[in-house]
Amino acid sequence: MPQKVSASEAAYFLGFDGGGTKTDCVLSDSEGRVLARAAGGPSNPVRTSYMKAWFSLSEAADTVLSRHKINSGDIRGICAGLGGAGRTGVARRAKTFFERGYPNATVLVTTDLEIALEAAFGAGEGIILLAGTGSAAFGRDASGHTARAGGRGPWFSDEGSAFDIGRRAFQAVTLADEHRGPATALSKRMLAWHDAHDWDALLEHIAKSPDAIFPRTFPLVAKLADAGDAVSRDILSAAAVSLVSLAESVSKSLGWEDREIPIAEVGGVYGRSKVFDAAIAAELKKILPRARLAAVEISPAEAAVKMAIRMSHAKGNAA
Repeated sequence: MPQKVSASEAAYFLGFDGGGTKTDCVLSDSEGRVLARAAGGPSNPVRTSYMKAWFSLSEAADTVLSRHKINSGDIRGICAGLGGAGRTGVARRAKTFFERGYPNATVLVTTDLEIALEAAFGAGEGIILLAGTGSAAFGRDASGHTARAGGRGPWFSDEGSAFDIGRRAFQAVTLADEHRGPATALSKRMLAWHDAHDWDALLEHIAKSPDAIFPRTFPLVAKLADAGDAVSRDILSAAAVSLVSLAESVSKSLGWEDREIPIAEVGGVYGRSKVFDAAIAAELKKILPRARLAAVEISPAEAAVKMAIRMSHAKGNAA
């Protein structure tokens, strides 16, 4: 439950985890106690427009601030981990957006990978295998060196993500319809799953907004795979191979082939399908036999707010 605090304390911090499907926002006090949480729409500016991203971020922030009657001027620090912020121009525009809205806040805009790594390992070493709307692996060694694989967008990357799985599901339905692939339960379920009257309408929606359709198809694939649909199982098996290959790439870049590898699974695809989770575990054991799964105790948005507090304190000490 959100804690009640006095707005007169006037020292609060915001953390954001913004991706291609949704935005998580956390409000905390100066001691790092979480006071409120809220969710908004997608805020990856690369996958949606800047205007939509700003709206989602503002909506989530306004929600947590209003619960405690806190003004934007009371925010002392903000850390936003956003999909797409690995691009300098995106990060710069997002930083300007926050600085204009929160004039007394120290602002850090980084990637969703950075805050996910913080959530899993703090300042320590490890690899995160992120799989949500997009996918990527990101790691850091004890010396602070980092490596990354994937996460470059759905056009030629993000293998094994919810977007990729959804796209493969539509491909499977098409192949089955044209008698070029095996029959699948996906064919009978797809229209109803998306509340579409016919295929033309659904395909038009995909053409206009693939992010609104493909990631939303993943839970259907997960459900049918667990129910025994062979095609859905094959799709998830291939996705598992793709995801683990990302972690393998990062482990090689960090020179971790012959040592224990701490890996944390982060993102919305995990825990949705027994078949998928088992396929990922089997592939990890095969490709990275010395991998050790690490539990993630806090959310990326909570990690972001901790980073905001740490940054603010560092700035105060420097002053």
